[in-house]
Amino acid sequence: MKLYYDPVSTSSRIVTFFLHDQAIPFDEEIVSLAAGDHAAADFLALNPNGQVPVLVDDDGFRLTQSSAIIRHIAIERGLAAYPDDPRERARVDEAVSWFQTSFHVFHCALLSYTYILPQLTSLHPAVLATMRGIGRTGSDRFLRVLDRHMIGDAPFVCGETITLADYVGVANVVLGGFAGLDFAEHPNVRRWLRTLQDRPGWPLAHAGFEGALAAFRSSGRD
Repeated sequence: MKLYYDPVSTSSRIVTFFLHDQAIPFDEEIVSLAAGDHAAADFLALNPNGQVPVLVDDDGFRLTQSSAIIRHIAIERGLAAYPDDPRERARVDEAVSWFQTSFHVFHCALLSYTYILPQLTSLHPAVLATMRGIGRTGSDRFLRVLDRHMIGDAPFVCGETITLADYVGVANVVLGGFAGLDFAEHPNVRRWLRTLQDRPGWPLAHAGFEGALAAFRSSGRD
């Protein structure tokens, strides 16, 4: 199978971390969002949305949307990261949906992306400040939920073993680094992050992202 992705993008890292961590081989095709590769005609033929990632199986089956991709692979391969028990699976689905809706809106779209995306960083300063204020308040609210109620004393979001929810969640959470978040007020989140960062798939999937974050911090931009 081949994965079309951008190493820095949030949605791409969900899939690449999952694949590397589960030791699933794949062919890669880098689609640089910064270079505009996602707007090229050949890529739009694969995904008219112009978004990464895109998975193309060896038989030509094509799939977009990161959570759909990792669910498909987990089901096809019978991976424990997407449990067979209906209620356990429902808990994973619930957490995945939470990360990609409630959490993403405030922590990513209204806060973290306002430090990254040119179309947001160029907004009028008053508008930008309002967006960041709303985002920071909502981010802190949902980080408290993640810290106290979803992770708690467990090593992972849904309990004792890693699931799809962790791969989706961490890709979104670490974006907070661009907004200067260190998660000091959320000790269970910090512990969870360290647990995931120690996994074998982490450096393979996050080298590009961590390089971009380091460059951002050294630039002094805010």
